[in-house]
Amino acid sequence: MALTEEDQKDRSKTITIIVNAEEKTIDKKDELTFDEAIDLAFNPRPTGDQIIWRITYFRGHGDKPEGRLLPGGSVKPKEGMVFSVKYTDKS
Repeated sequence: MALTEEDQKDRSKTITIIVNAEEKTIDKKDELTFDEAIDLAFNPRPTGDQIIWRITYFRGHGDKPEGRLLPGGSVKPKEGMVFSVKYTDKS
């Protein structure tokens, strides 16, 4: 089944990434922020003063295919990129 021109345009505006082993379709954009990655992984987002987040990724772009995403940071997402978003509560 061939995609219509409108379907092809819509498809080119989104990408699929993996966050905590779940496929997520997001708008194609230049950067995915630390906070956006957390929101994709957890809904609702855990809260508390003692929460520490750790975000790692792989299958990224050639210049930085894997690494850690730090608070306030961002990374350019690409189709099939994988994110692991974890937290601890130091209570």
